[in-house]
Amino acid sequence: MTLIICFSYSILCSQTLSDFENYDLPIDSFLNGSEVTTGYSSGNIFLPNKYQDFGAFESWSGWGISTSTDNVTPGFINQQSSISGSGYNGSKTYAVSYVVGQSIIELTNNSIGKVVDGFYINNNAYAYYSMLDGDAYAKKFGGETGNDPDYLLLTIKSYLNGTLSSDSINFYLADYRFEDNKLDYIVKDWTFIDLKPLGNVDSLIFSMSSTDVSSFGLNTPAYFCLDNFRTLDISTSVESILDHTIAVYPNPSTDIVNIKFDTNEERTLTVFNQNGKFFKRVSSTKQLISINTTDFIKGQYFISVKSKQSPQSIISIIKI
Repeated sequence: MTLIICFSYSILCSQTLSDFENYDLPIDSFLNGSEVTTGYSSGNIFLPNKYQDFGAFESWSGWGISTSTDNVTPGFINQQSSISGSGYNGSKTYAVSYVVGQSIIELTNNSIGKVVDGFYINNNAYAYYSMLDGDAYAKKFGGETGNDPDYLLLTIKSYLNGTLSSDSINFYLADYRFEDNKLDYIVKDWTFIDLKPLGNVDSLIFSMSSTDVSSFGLNTPAYFCLDNFRTLDISTSVESILDHTIAVYPNPSTDIVNIKFDTNEERTLTVFNQNGKFFKRVSSTKQLISINTTDFIKGQYFISVKSKQSPQSIISIIKI
């Protein structure tokens, strides 16, 4: 079951966007720390980078900034690219993370200690093709039969005032654990991750796990891409802006999404996709409302929740 903290639409509009376009890089460029920096800033976030120069060989981890458009070349040589060949919504610039143990995002300016709205995520091209076809170091997800229950999981936790949160948000960049292999997937489109359930944060910690591991750690390339990171510019605590808590399950889902509210009242739920296209509208006074997504194509959808007693809220669901 996924608990989603919902905020009124007016609060969601008070945001700062980190889209990394401030670097104004030429197309097919990549910053990995070799230009002598400790990280990259955009909007109200700082992305730490670690870089080492070994002469003929260089090593980096943490974060880089990319405008690479190459989404067809497999292998380590293409570690700087997103599988979509661009940033979110076809934008030029995006961030790439190589997770060695963990990657960190630090909040800056007036977003420190506040609620984070969320960001868009996509697979890195190197990781995508490694999982799809296998390579010299990592297995093909699903194995030769397609039945191996493989996955690549990103886990997000937060710090506030030096304390690590007990809550976490999990996002599967690839999931082959379904009994029906037709449902297996590797993410290849930019997908929004809602971080509001983490509450107030100073920084975010990203770690990765996979079914393909060795004594040295993950065999699956531990990369992912990030864009359009949205912080909420509000000075109040998360408790004082809560409208209500909603339980959404299963999410992701294949057919039915259940949405459970904490009160009975007349509500209208409107489902639309990332481009704002209308898909379905359901009205009910029940605490538990079920939405059939069988006819939806795979991807992310948003549900607008309206009632006379509460402000409008927006929640997100994933159809797989």
